[in-house]
Amino acid sequence: MTPEESMSATAVQSWTTNVERAGKLFSALDESQLVQEVAPGRNRLVYLWGHLIAVHDAMAPLIGVGERLHPELDAMFLTEADKRASLPSAGELKAYWDEVHGRLLEAFRRFTPAEWAQKHTAMSEDDFKANPLRNRLAVLLSRTNHLSYHLGQAALVSKPTPR
Repeated sequence: MTPEESMSATAVQSWTTNVERAGKLFSALDESQLVQEVAPGRNRLVYLWGHLIAVHDAMAPLIGVGERLHPELDAMFLTEADKRASLPSAGELKAYWDEVHGRLLEAFRRFTPAEWAQKHTAMSEDDFKANPLRNRLAVLLSRTNHLSYHLGQAALVSKPTPR
């Protein structure tokens, strides 16, 4: 494995580890746990789960691997604040999670190091020439950090409180 291959594989492994942890955590929660807020007056766990699905689904066109699978989630989890009365069920969210992440991981594993270094679709050629660090790998790293942040929130909330 070349150093370049090792670096991109490491980034994909970090993503995969965090996706697996989050998937395990969220899918183990029941409906009463999913409506817990991460802090008083803040987002509920169900909202964080849906938010992560929507953000990750938006990665597909951004890194050039196809259209969104679930753009209908944007209104619920990206443009509107939490507290909506009607949200997808835990079973629906799990299915979306598995579908979105399966597709992304399949694409990630096909990318060569040179493909990871290509610009993402939100960058113009001129902007990319001025800042080549705005590439596909940067998208993966920023989304992994975002996932990790929300995973930390969810992990703290989902732990049973001592009696």
